[in-house]
Amino acid sequence: MPIEGNNSVLVRVENLHKRYGQVEALRGITFEIQRGEVFGLLGPNGAGKTTTIEILEGLRQPDAGRATVSGLDPTREQAALKQRIGAQLQATVLPDKIRVEEALWLFSSFYERTAPMEMLLDRFGLAEKRRAFFEHLSGGQKQRLALALALVNDPELVLLDEPTVGLDATLRRDIYALIEQFRSDGRTVLLTTHYIEEAERLCDHVAIIDRGLLIALGTPRELIERSGKGTRLEVRTSKPVSLDRLRKLEAVLDCAEADGTYFLHAQPPAQAISSLVRLLEAEGSALLDLHIAQPSLEDVFVEVTGRRIEE
Repeated sequence: MPIEGNNSVLVRVENLHKRYGQVEALRGITFEIQRGEVFGLLGPNGAGKTTTIEILEGLRQPDAGRATVSGLDPTREQAALKQRIGAQLQATVLPDKIRVEEALWLFSSFYERTAPMEMLLDRFGLAEKRRAFFEHLSGGQKQRLALALALVNDPELVLLDEPTVGLDATLRRDIYALIEQFRSDGRTVLLTTHYIEEAERLCDHVAIIDRGLLIALGTPRELIERSGKGTRLEVRTSKPVSLDRLRKLEAVLDCAEADGTYFLHAQPPAQAISSLVRLLEAEGSALLDLHIAQPSLEDVFVEVTGRRIEE
């Protein structure tokens, strides 16, 4: 439950509801974000992540519930809130003919306190592009400029809405490094993403949202440890094995087969492997290949939603 007056809590969201016509975008979500952490809202497109960000920015009003950022109500105290937050939205649209340094100067003029431009240009690898027009920047450079613009007011909270969508793996890693630097600087980051590996790598805490409901909350490790799936074993054998026999093995929670590979979830895995070897020996079969993988956030998402995040 939320604790009023807790100075370690920067963002507090309580029972937020938001409807667009017949669509319930948010159906009573509640969470808190501690100062200095990277907090992830993980869910598929349309889950309610962007609506949550927009309410925290004061761009939308909730139908019910409330939110506060650094003790401020985004709806009633938007001017004061603007000075404390920075935001990078899914699409940053700037005039084609605005130069990088002009964009930084323009955004800086909106705030009482600003970060040094030279520091921002260096931090985001844009020093050599300071005179370049926006239309001449690559996709990665535009994304780095969007992040720089989110930091022009030296904010307490940085809101990042799908910051790596559409980027290739190399550019994603560059953005990851910048987000990790935000945390090292002591900033608080709220990150929305539908990339499981992004949330698992970057976030101190993750809230899984699906169809407007918050269905799981915790650190990535906590969520994985709570998973009932156990360790995943991928097995290939010299002869086919009955799935019914595999399901009855000690420590095997469930199993499936695809293209000759058996997928077993087991806890503890060592006990299941011993039972499997004994079964194969009894049936005159042999273990050809075995891969062991710990559960991931993707396993957790499938378990709590019944579907994969991209569906």
